Amino acid sequence: MSENIPTQPELEPRLIVETGLDRRLADIIEPILVTMGFKLVRVRLMNQNGLTLQVMAERLDGTMTVVDCEEVSMAISPALDVEDPVDKAYHLEVSSPGIDRPMVRVSDFVRWQGHIVKCETSILVDNRKRFRGKIVHVDAEGFTLERDQVAYGEEPVTVIPFTALAEAKLILTDDLIRDALKADKLARAEAANQNGEEDEE
Repeated sequence: MSENIPTQPELEPRLIVETGLDRRLADIIEPILVTMGFKLVRVRLMNQNGLTLQVMAERLDGTMTVVDCEEVSMAISPALDVEDPVDKAYHLEVSSPGIDRPMVRVSDFVRWQGHIVKCETSILVDNRKRFRGKIVHVDAEGFTLERDQVAYGEEPVTVIPFTALAEAKLILTDDLIRDALKADKLARAEAANQNGEEDEE
């Protein structure tokens, strides 16, 4: 793996960002999340329950509790009310990215290397735009996919540059569930240890 991969998640930009109104909403929300110690994953305005503004976020260690979701919701609501970018009534929904999460940063690909991802590119890569397979290598420029659906005459391994990426999402598998639960347990244990140390001080 390349040493150029960012190690400080709070400074790491997203590879996949919103457009249009979603982008404007993200520009309002993201700075607030950063000051609170959260990372923005995705903002999406959807025609659901009338109109729903879905905000996906997580802590720097990848965890996100119900209490965290409430905190984020309470912090971003006033800013959205002041800026008022949406001219209709909407329902605000803050959630974690979930196990079968969108992949939006280089560190997401590093963290979930060895798991299956489904992705789409904005330009043709090896004569196609849609891919599915296991992430087998990641560097600062892109990731290598060992494809699980290969048509006759196609290469089983594809290198996808991050600059070509339009969308990417983890695919739910037993291995992913096991590793996600293990990572979550570890992050919570580390957070509990840090809180314990702060209390002692």
